[in-house]
Amino acid sequence: MYEITVLRMPADFEGEVVATLISRRTGSRRAVLYIHGFTDYFFQDHLAEHYLAQGIDFYALDLRKYGRSLLPHQTRGLIKSITDYFPEIDEAVRIIRQDHDELTVNAHSTGGLTAALWADRVRGRGLVDGLVLNSPFFDLNVPTPLRLAADVLRGPLSYSARALPLGVSMAYGYSLHRDHGGEWDYDLEMKPHGGFAVHAMWLAAIRRAQRRLHGGLAVDVPVLVLSSSTGLRVRDFVPEARSADIVLDPRQIARWAPCLGPHVTCVRVQDGVHDLVLSAEPVRKQVFAEIDRWMAAYVSYQGNENSP
Repeated sequence: MYEITVLRMPADFEGEVVATLISRRTGSRRAVLYIHGFTDYFFQDHLAEHYLAQGIDFYALDLRKYGRSLLPHQTRGLIKSITDYFPEIDEAVRIIRQDHDELTVNAHSTGGLTAALWADRVRGRGLVDGLVLNSPFFDLNVPTPLRLAADVLRGPLSYSARALPLGVSMAYGYSLHRDHGGEWDYDLEMKPHGGFAVHAMWLAAIRRAQRRLHGGLAVDVPVLVLSSSTGLRVRDFVPEARSADIVLDPRQIARWAPCLGPHVTCVRVQDGVHDLVLSAEPVRKQVFAEIDRWMAAYVSYQGNENSP
């Protein structure tokens, strides 16, 4: 049974803000905090079950304006800066650290970009012991002209809440959801097939964060970067979408991973989808095995006497 804690945050430009901390605990002194990506929320029960089976308490954060945290007056996913998420991450970590000696942050896609910049900000404070980044959003998977166009948003458009006319692709949602032959059943209001609208303000915030990462961070804990071995750019569903990343380009993830800090491990997973833990069962078993092996080597046994 999950415990739900509503975290009340200072108001932003749209008014009242909350985040939601979801947890399942066994009394361990070790914990993991999961942070989701764009057009997403925590629903991956099997991820929680895996960590719990390893003797690790599980927490997940539905960030502001997503999932359980979306309020009626809010625009889904809309932020001015990646740093807007830092207060709820700070508060979640404060709560977790009251009862745990070890904390790993496991973050996916946009959450991976956010977690990397957050970890860079809090370096030297002993708040986190490792990062596991699942297909982190380190660059835009678009042709160069569109990437250059996105960078024009450094100017006045970066303050606009206008939705951009980028079109809608159902391919990723169709590849995952049971209604279309996928394996997973989740709330289509919280994670619609067509995704959330991309607003100029949000895209500008993402590009600022990516440029910050590209310039080099100094994350002072071990980092595991996981991505698919294969990227595929499609707008309509094809069967191959169930064995490739059709959201991001894994080559870009591998290119920028060394910018995180001095201790980065990269693993490319054959036949993985964008959210690697939603891949076919044999693939996600490999993903979990890679995470377990890496945590045993670099997080759980670094002289922490409280680790079981």
